[in-house]
Amino acid sequence: MQTQNAMADEAQDRMPAARRVIPIRPAPTETASEAEVARALQICNACRYCEGFCAVFPAMTRRLEFGKADVHYLANLCHNCGACLHACQYAPPHEFGVNIPKAMAEVRGQTYVDYAWPPALGRLYQRNGLTLSLALAIGLFLFLALAVALQGGVARLWGGGLGNNFYHLFPHNLLVGIFAPVFLFAVFALGMGVRRFWKDVKPATSGVDVGAPAAAEAASDVLRLKYLGGGHGEGCHEEDDAYTLKRRRFHHLTFYGFLLCFAATSLGTVYHYAFGWVAPYELHSLPKLLGALGGVGLMVGTAGLWTLRRARHPQHGDARQQPMDLGFIALLFLVAASGMALWLGRATPALALLLCLHLGAVIALFATLPYGKFAHGIFRTAALLRHNTEKRLPSPIGVGAD
Repeated sequence: MQTQNAMADEAQDRMPAARRVIPIRPAPTETASEAEVARALQICNACRYCEGFCAVFPAMTRRLEFGKADVHYLANLCHNCGACLHACQYAPPHEFGVNIPKAMAEVRGQTYVDYAWPPALGRLYQRNGLTLSLALAIGLFLFLALAVALQGGVARLWGGGLGNNFYHLFPHNLLVGIFAPVFLFAVFALGMGVRRFWKDVKPATSGVDVGAPAAAEAASDVLRLKYLGGGHGEGCHEEDDAYTLKRRRFHHLTFYGFLLCFAATSLGTVYHYAFGWVAPYELHSLPKLLGALGGVGLMVGTAGLWTLRRARHPQHGDARQQPMDLGFIALLFLVAASGMALWLGRATPALALLLCLHLGAVIALFATLPYGKFAHGIFRTAALLRHNTEKRLPSPIGVGAD
């Protein structure tokens, strides 16, 4: 027996360096991406150099094993700032090959599909996000433009005597009939996905219901994008080792630009139904001002994110998700740009074409919201709620965990 052990040790010593890794007990995961996160986190749990970087590592120290639910929870808690990769002594080309941002990104992409409703649409969008988004927007634009042309001829598309009022082209009730089902479908599909996600990760994160203090802290984390500060407040790493707050700022512009546009639409709905004030509104009105500020923020934010996404270091994420990420960014930019063009061109003969383009982009955005990068914001919020809940409880693994 001793001879056999000695021979095994000698064979181990002769193994190529690339295959010599510390032994990791297999975790109860289902996919290679989940298993890689579990392997990397068990190495990280022995090191803990990055413990103060973000929410992932304090949550990691509360676990000795990383099953499927734990991995999905931690992957969506990760903000992909890249700080841990640049600080890690075991990162590639080390033989351990620990790359937390890339491993987490792969699992996040998997969760968008696993929790998508219906699942087939999630798989389709993940593989062809950019093409599908732009094709859907352009197809809807052409459909609407053709409908207008068939109704009133080519002259209706250019000029048409609309008197700066797009309701003369598409009546209010028709627009509600088009957008309400698409919007409600998006809300329902997102709700179904996050409900399943929550059901899976809640038992793995103490099982305790979210309290008011945890909810308030999670809301603050979301609104400030706290964990895009790189753990030290100086920002993320992008294409090199330099810290930058660009990603955080462009995310803020995109996020709050979207909220301002949504607020403008919601306020216009209140004006219409509560006060009988029918659009179009004057340029100095609150819906117009909110929409203009939101549109500018969305355009600047998405243009910045597109630039950063294209230039980012390939080790920072999952390259297979590039079409999905860029598809969402492109749609947001198209919605904002076409909305601003419609606002500025309301008194020109191009009003009808601009309106068809804007409506097509908005419908395409709503239809794809549950299956792309918008969903990551919902799942990440859910993960932050669970994190701020479980961290208020004693560690389940005893002394030395925190």
